[in-house]
Amino acid sequence: MAPGSVLIVSESADLHASAMTATLREQHGLTPIHLDLRDFPTEFGSFRVDRLGTTRSLSHLIGLDEVGAVWWRRPHPSVVPAGVRAADDAYRQAECDAFIQGLLWSIPALWVNDPGADRTAGRKIVQLETARRAGFAVPETLITNDPDEARGFVESRPGPVVYKRTGTSRAEFSETRIIAATDYAKLAGIRSAPTTFQDYIAAECDLRVVWVDGVEWTVRIDSQAGVGRVDSRLDTSVEFRPDTLPASVSKSLATLMGALGLSFGVLDIRLGTDGEYYFLEVNPQGQFAYLEIKTGLPIFQSLGNLLVHGDGAVPEWTD
Repeated sequence: MAPGSVLIVSESADLHASAMTATLREQHGLTPIHLDLRDFPTEFGSFRVDRLGTTRSLSHLIGLDEVGAVWWRRPHPSVVPAGVRAADDAYRQAECDAFIQGLLWSIPALWVNDPGADRTAGRKIVQLETARRAGFAVPETLITNDPDEARGFVESRPGPVVYKRTGTSRAEFSETRIIAATDYAKLAGIRSAPTTFQDYIAAECDLRVVWVDGVEWTVRIDSQAGVGRVDSRLDTSVEFRPDTLPASVSKSLATLMGALGLSFGVLDIRLGTDGEYYFLEVNPQGQFAYLEIKTGLPIFQSLGNLLVHGDGAVPEWTD
């Protein structure tokens, strides 16, 4: 692939995008194009088709037509330009989305991930159903906006139940918590915000797995040794170390990611005290830099190899 042929679509301040830029420069002598969709429509853009083919341009970028791979990392909606009336903004946003998404999605490149698959796979209900069919153990779960059904589910379970967000937008961080009797009075609030209720799995540890098109980078998190016993994201002071998955779990993982159409994703799996590996969720745009910092696993190099060569393998790390 020619220099400048990798496009990273993410917010300008995204540390993962910056780290990938450094990796591509150091490992492949390649400087990627970085696009923050909030730059449009401040910048000009055009798409043209004629008898010679098609051309794409954005006024602040060079080489868009030479892109061979795209990391669809963390796209943002465009920013409302000054002077646009609120009443006109829905129309403006729809036109901007239709243009910029069409401009980019029409690029015949390797997509990590395909935007359509990325959006569908980000729905937790889709994930849970697909994981179940792929052979994963999945904690018994109810997702609802019916307070009575939620209370009935919690009271019917033999052990503790956690509650957590159903969506995956970049809203304020929301902790996964065990529901207590004192929380019942708050259940009316789910009428306008469907909530996920799920059996709490007593854990031996938590696993965070970064999937790079068939290559598994698995990190074992000693979550039960700290304050993150329910939600492993709450304590990064515990031990993190590289690990591997049993062959049967790897098979379910490959089936799941293939069915979701994802070439990249960050998965949360909980190893129960019963020895079962429970699927919790997959984030197609998940965070993983801290895993590389803590374990030394070459995750950025793996993803860079995928973007440049179409293969995420890192030979010196192959078992």
